[in-house]
Amino acid sequence: MSNRKLNVFLPLLFAVVLALGMFLGHKMPGSNTGGATVFFTKPSKGPLQEVMDLIKAKYVDSLNTDDLQQEAIEGLLAHLDPHSIYIPPSQLQQVNEDLEGNFEGIGVEFNITADTVNVVSVLSGGPSEAAGVQTGDKILKVNDSLVAGNGITPDKIRKLLKGPAGSLVNATMLRQQKQIQIPIKRGIIPLYSIDASYMAAPGVGYIKISKFSATTFDEFLGAMRKLDKAGMKKLIIDVRQNPGGFLDAATRIADELLDDQRLILYTKGKDYPRTDYKTRRPGMFEKGGLAILTDEGSASASEILAGAIQDWDRGVIIGRRTFGKGLVQEQYDLDNGGALRLTVARYYIPSGRSIQKPYGNGHANYDDDIIDRYNHGEMVNKDSIKITDTVLYKTHEGRRVYGGGGITPDIFIPFDTSRFTPTLTAIYTRNTFSNFVYRYFTAHKDDFKQYKDAEAFAKTFQTSPELLNEFKEYAKKDSIPGLDRLSIHDETEIRTRLKAMLARQLWRTEGFYETVNATDPMVKKALEVLEKEPD
Repeated sequence: MSNRKLNVFLPLLFAVVLALGMFLGHKMPGSNTGGATVFFTKPSKGPLQEVMDLIKAKYVDSLNTDDLQQEAIEGLLAHLDPHSIYIPPSQLQQVNEDLEGNFEGIGVEFNITADTVNVVSVLSGGPSEAAGVQTGDKILKVNDSLVAGNGITPDKIRKLLKGPAGSLVNATMLRQQKQIQIPIKRGIIPLYSIDASYMAAPGVGYIKISKFSATTFDEFLGAMRKLDKAGMKKLIIDVRQNPGGFLDAATRIADELLDDQRLILYTKGKDYPRTDYKTRRPGMFEKGGLAILTDEGSASASEILAGAIQDWDRGVIIGRRTFGKGLVQEQYDLDNGGALRLTVARYYIPSGRSIQKPYGNGHANYDDDIIDRYNHGEMVNKDSIKITDTVLYKTHEGRRVYGGGGITPDIFIPFDTSRFTPTLTAIYTRNTFSNFVYRYFTAHKDDFKQYKDAEAFAKTFQTSPELLNEFKEYAKKDSIPGLDRLSIHDETEIRTRLKAMLARQLWRTEGFYETVNATDPMVKKALEVLEKEPD
């Protein structure tokens, strides 16, 4: 009988409870403020957001609050490590493209001289080549936008040329004093991270890695297969001036060079549990002489690769102490279209050492580190290297290695300070080499058809006295000092650079490095060391 009564009154009880809940919810603080819950007020915005809201709503003058917010974010991050950064919406696409390994555009390299956009190089197999664009063409208009003679900047021309793959660019070009219309269908343009791969000597391959992007590992495998077919027994990997990039790209390359189940690195942070990265598969080059070239511009993923090779005594590190970045960042997208790249952990290489250099004295001090190294004499004398971590670290075979500020090379190669003569400094800073070589090449295209590839060019082309004199006359227009009394060193540098820049016109970075490396001290030392290694 009691159960029957409960069944009758149960719906009525639910109705009363529901009505009471709605009434109390309406009376609760925050119930009409858009809060997500009934019984709790919305979380506080915090003083930083409150101040921003008050400035936007009440301040006497109108302000660009986007700029204000960016400055506030950067001010906050200035109290963290130097690698936690804010990427504003205007820069995020370019930053991501660089690491993703491609963008959508027309596939040309250009420079701007005398307010004119010159096509310096046309990407082989790209949209512009298919449309008939040639090196030496001058871009006058992009669609309806005039780009000649109106103060055009590199950023402006890039925005005009980039766009969704498949869309059309109607370009007006000047070729041999005639205006021509060239419609170009945009496509996916690869951004290569392997700048060069070639046989530097019989049996010795060379690979230049400029960054570690999403495509680097696949590019590396392609380069290795090519060199393997050419008879590679020993290998030089050049990561000079490589700022790093994706951790995964570096660990996968290390996996190709080290035996299975070897620790490459581990990461650890306050809220980031230890994670070990080990080799997992049989690699393409686990045996054979190996040299890694480094300098003060080799950072992050470059240091992971060099450090793992050094700690396992797999190869020799040649060059100068690396940058010293041993922090792991994760990127978080923000509602405004920008992103926060936040440091979440440190990484440690197999010997247990951290590569990260000190940053407790502020960002300015950290940014001046490379200049301080130069002034201290470290760039020219290995004994001047300051070791900030005094803990004893040892490699797999028991050799002493150092932490707390980059990878110290096994073989030190000093920086060539003689490249800073007033004449050479002026030539480099005024872009005289690039501008002259572009003009010379476009005027003498047919003269270069006799060279079938970069190797033939590097072996047989010589910078003639006539070419050198023509360059000197051109350089005088840029007010370059000392051209009539060049030292032997300066003249040799100019001859070498002219040859390398001409090779770049023909075979891009592959041609440049194959040519310039013929006289490069680090490459020569690597070849000398590897020559003594057994096959």
